[in-house]
Amino acid sequence: MARGRGADPPLALSPRVATLASRPVVPHTPTMYRVLMIEDDLRLAAMVATYLRGTGFTVEQAPDGAAGLAALAARDGPGVDLVLLDLMLPDTDGLDLCRRIRASSDVPIVMVTARGDTADRIVGLEIGADDYLPKPFEPRELLARIRAVLRRRGAGGTPPGGGSDVLRFGRLEIDRGAREVRLDGRARPLTSHQFELLVALAESAGRVLTREQLMERVRGAALDAFDRSIDVHVGRIRAAIEDDARHPRRIVTVRGAGYVFARSQDTE
Repeated sequence: MARGRGADPPLALSPRVATLASRPVVPHTPTMYRVLMIEDDLRLAAMVATYLRGTGFTVEQAPDGAAGLAALAARDGPGVDLVLLDLMLPDTDGLDLCRRIRASSDVPIVMVTARGDTADRIVGLEIGADDYLPKPFEPRELLARIRAVLRRRGAGGTPPGGGSDVLRFGRLEIDRGAREVRLDGRARPLTSHQFELLVALAESAGRVLTREQLMERVRGAALDAFDRSIDVHVGRIRAAIEDDARHPRRIVTVRGAGYVFARSQDTE
C-alpha cells in the first residue's frame, strides 16, 4: 500500500482473529477456484492466502497493479475466478486499476482496503466492483463475501428460485441460466452483484423489498442501516434496463420502505 515505510504498519486483521489464518479449516468449497489477490502488504497477503487455501481455494498474490494486470493477462478466461483488490497500491490507485480491469474483463472484483471513505465505496461499486470489505476484517467474513460473489456468478450452481431459467416482463428478459439481461433482445451489461440484485427483485415482482432484505438475499448478510450501497447498484441497474432512468417504470422506489419490481412494465 502507498504509505510511509517506517515502523511496520498494523496488521489489517483484527487482533482477536489474526490467528484464524493459521488454523486448519475443513475445506467445503466444491470447486478449486483461483483467487488473484492484488495486495502489497506481504504479511496480510500470506495470512489471507493461507486461510483461503485451507478452504479449498488457490491463491495467487500480486504486489502491485502492474503485476496484477500481468497475472490477469497470463490467466485470461477461466484462469482467474475472482480478484481481491486493495485500493492503496504503490504504483497505482486501486480505483483506476478497477476501471482498467473492468474495461476488458467481467471477472468478479472484491475491494479490500483500509480506506474507509464512503465516497471510495460508492465509486468502487459504480465502476464495477462486486463487493467492498473494509480493513480490519474477519477472515470468515471475507470468505463469506467471496463465496457469495461466486454464487452470484453462478459457478456450478442452479438458477436462483428454481423453475424456468428466463423471467420475462414485456420487453425485458432475465436469463438466470445464462446470467444475462436482455432488453428488446439486446444484452444489457450488469456486474454479477447487480444481476443477482435484479433477480431478487424480479422473483418478488409486485412485493416491496427493503434494502436490508435485498442485501440479505444477494450477500447473505444484514445491511447496515446507514449503508446505501444498495441504492448505487439500483441506480446502475436502472441505467441498464429503464427507458428513462430518471423516471423508472421497472424498479420503483417506495419512499420509506424500499423498492418494488413492477409486474406490468410495458406491452409485449
